[in-house]
Amino acid sequence: MLDFKRRGRLSPKSYINGILAGDRPLLSQAITMIESTLPKDTKLAQEIIDGCIPHSGNSYRIGVTGIPGVGKSTFIEKFGLYLTMKLKRKVAVLAVDPTSERSRGSILGDKVRMEELSRQPGVFIRPSPSSGSLGGVAKNTRETVILLEAAGFDTIIIETTGVGQSETAVSSMVDFFLLLLLSGAGDELQGIKRGIMEMADAIAITKADGENRQKAELARKEFQNAVSLYPPKESGWGPEVMTCSAINNEGIDAIWETIVKHRGEMEKTGELAKKRREQSIKWMHDAIVLSLKENFYKSEAVNKSLPPLENEVKEGRTSPFAAAVRLLEIYFRNLS
Repeated sequence: MLDFKRRGRLSPKSYINGILAGDRPLLSQAITMIESTLPKDTKLAQEIIDGCIPHSGNSYRIGVTGIPGVGKSTFIEKFGLYLTMKLKRKVAVLAVDPTSERSRGSILGDKVRMEELSRQPGVFIRPSPSSGSLGGVAKNTRETVILLEAAGFDTIIIETTGVGQSETAVSSMVDFFLLLLLSGAGDELQGIKRGIMEMADAIAITKADGENRQKAELARKEFQNAVSLYPPKESGWGPEVMTCSAINNEGIDAIWETIVKHRGEMEKTGELAKKRREQSIKWMHDAIVLSLKENFYKSEAVNKSLPPLENEVKEGRTSPFAAAVRLLEIYFRNLS
């Protein structure tokens, strides 16, 4: 592996050519720059992204989500091994770890949990902190996908931190959204938000082995009945509910077959191209909101006025809404 420090910072063209040639160290360094908040890194990263966009878009983009304990990492490792060892696909996994709201630290342990998968030559695993981003995905996941596709990865799996209120962020960047659920946890339909189930292109009941096999099959029938009551998607695709056991490697192939079937139908009807065009527009608007938020909190005038206004809100002397309006007025008044 080449030494980053010895090689130093290169030109955008050098990074782009290296990524297209499959240079893993350069790819990793470029992704690190995408995640960086330093202005010099941001500018260079954007040039790299722009150069990679014409070479992107040819992968299967798969989102995997589920409640904590459902076995996302175990499933993804077995699924990834099936894809790379049996089907000879080039697999990239973006495993997003939750960032602590207190310490801002992140575990970044998915590469350790997917030890066997990480040793495969055709696999690239990138753990990234969510950094408080909504939807359980890192804020720069979309840009990273572009670089991975340019590097020749034909299957990209995005693992989220878990089912939350903003899981729509996942569906806005993938072609296929897989929801993992666990049977035997009381009322099977309790605690699962309807919106997330409606977004899912497939649902897999995990850990369907041993004494839990019968419960998993019962849960499959219950969820299949539940999703059949939802209005059909615009694409016409109806979510399939399956069972799987990552430990026994059962049901993994059926899930991939469902993904391939979904892809075929989406391409035939033009829905895949349409969905990706709509996603690109959403990415643009999300980038605008993120950029405005970052610039707002970097403003010297805002940082000077923020503490006293926070105290006024705490003490009930000013409403949160009035304080927000005043801060925005200060921000726009001091733009230069």
